[in-house]
Amino acid sequence: MNRTARAFWIGSPGHGEIRDVTLPDPAEGEVVVRSLYSGVSRGTETLVFRGGVPESQHAVMRAPFQEGDFPAPVKYGYLNVGVVEEGAAELVGRTVFSLFPHQTRFVVPASAVTVVPDSVPAGRAVLAGTVETAVNALWDAAPLVGDRIAVVGGGMVGCSVAALLNRFPGVRVQLVDADPARAKTAEALGVGFASPQDALGGCDLVVHASATEQGLARSLELLRAEGTVLELSWYGDRMVSLPLGEAFHSRRLVIRSSQVGTVSPRRANRSYADRLAVALDLLADPALDALVTGESAFDELPEVMPRLTSGAIPALCHRVTYEKSA
Repeated sequence: MNRTARAFWIGSPGHGEIRDVTLPDPAEGEVVVRSLYSGVSRGTETLVFRGGVPESQHAVMRAPFQEGDFPAPVKYGYLNVGVVEEGAAELVGRTVFSLFPHQTRFVVPASAVTVVPDSVPAGRAVLAGTVETAVNALWDAAPLVGDRIAVVGGGMVGCSVAALLNRFPGVRVQLVDADPARAKTAEALGVGFASPQDALGGCDLVVHASATEQGLARSLELLRAEGTVLELSWYGDRMVSLPLGEAFHSRRLVIRSSQVGTVSPRRANRSYADRLAVALDLLADPALDALVTGESAFDELPEVMPRLTSGAIPALCHRVTYEKSA
């Protein structure tokens, strides 16, 4: 059977294009998936789109089903929700999440797809990869009942972390962002909001996700003595300066990194599949719909990606639809 599809490629930094693809016949243990939705994770994907992945990180930054190499041409992305058209009988007709780029149809091992629970709408399930990042971050951070916590940076990852922290008993959670429009998102998620200058200090934990050195410096200021900043931002090819003089040492502050590429050592008994299953279960909460802030058709991606990258389209998660693109 001749199977065709179309895929979004970055032809050169800052330039996207739609390419025709001929799919292989599925082998034993593989499935054919037709895309329903994909999501653009604005921070990472726009950095890739502009060609900002440092050469030293080319191998680390590869997506599971990426084709091509950085900076371009490259097919990149990792938030896909589709329906299984062919393959194992127990999967055919099921809605699944996978870490596949923006493409109308594709063939992957059955082990690479995760069934979306019936309690989670397909359109919301595109958030699974980002909520999984938040789950891993909180495994790293290990917040405690009653902690005072700030999340600095109200992007897709920061909002996901704040939404999950809001479920911890007795925790004071404040989302901190320079954009006052993020106050509406915070309200939808049920968490407090403050501008950087008005944020509450004395924090036991600050989760930083603004990808700015100003945000990281403010995160340190918000800590109590011996508090911890969990750094989720990825800066790509940018250098970051920090005020590590002043009271950094006398207050015994900690900056700790967290990265979704490995399962947190605090949960070494859990697999990647376990972590993703937790994220999908958490997406039953309709409040998380607030993280999807825009939508466009797959065919429009070559025009949409430059606007997302420049900020002309403000977005947390931008959802891509495939209804008329298969």
